[in-house]
Amino acid sequence: MAGRLHVDDWTRHPASPAFRGIDPPVFGPNLAPRRWLSILRQEAGTTVLRDAFWGLTPTWLKVLDQAPHCARAESLDERPMFREALAERRCLLPVTGIYVWQSGLRGKQPFLVTHVDRSPLLLAGIWSRHAPDAGTARDSFALITVPTTEVIAPMSDRLPMVIDPRQTETWLSPGTSPASIRELIGPADKELLGAFPVSKQVNDPAHQEWACGYPIGPMRVWTP
Repeated sequence: MAGRLHVDDWTRHPASPAFRGIDPPVFGPNLAPRRWLSILRQEAGTTVLRDAFWGLTPTWLKVLDQAPHCARAESLDERPMFREALAERRCLLPVTGIYVWQSGLRGKQPFLVTHVDRSPLLLAGIWSRHAPDAGTARDSFALITVPTTEVIAPMSDRLPMVIDPRQTETWLSPGTSPASIRELIGPADKELLGAFPVSKQVNDPAHQEWACGYPIGPMRVWTP
């Protein structure tokens, strides 16, 4: 599961997709579920940046603490709220890293999973609109998780799914066929992701210093 994210200023990277900013981007070194983040989604054929609550909350959901922040790729067809969102409301969450924890003799050691060249990652998600009887409607989302690669498996058996920036339009467009969407769902290429150990300060989401994501050891990468 993805329980914590590192989001530095991805907007300046040349590989980042073009978008129209509706809401200002949210950045942070140690971001947990049940908070507002920035997602990319389509409106009238244009990719826009919108605030969204990390925890999928369709209108009929009565207990917001039950809002799922992740959805397993293998079970997307089993729950109507996942199935409908996958068909009609897909989004991307740009991040600069995903925290995972590896168990050891001295407790759990946190690692930051990143692109091997430290460029931003586009995490695949599904979104919904919560429209209460009274008050302002809000968007919410969940990340789609898939099995991990050989490098990451000792730390976590699942990670959010990564979309190639060249597939941004395909993933976000409501007109993309279900078959084409299914072809995109799967683990990242084993050469794409690496992970390096970071300070155990990241264990507490109250710590919001950028030093939480600084490496304290070498990056683990796939080698043939």
